[in-house]
Amino acid sequence: MLEAIAAIEDRDWARLKPLLHPYLHWTGPDGETVRGRAQVLRQLDGWLPPGPPARHELRDGQLYRWVQQPG
Repeated sequence: MLEAIAAIEDRDWARLKPLLHPYLHWTGPDGETVRGRAQVLRQLDGWLPPGPPARHELRDGQLYRWVQQPG
């Protein structure tokens, strides 16, 4: 999990991609959920999440669910 956060902070998408499950569910602080690794990477390219998630879930050693603290 810490490696994924570091990759996000560094905006190192090549390092982040293998850490994300293909069917990732990413819920932002506004409560909107983006599904799928490619869609999340596109979103992250223009937006940096405010710190670590409130909750997360791993599957097969990859980040499967990220729930950001409501803003």
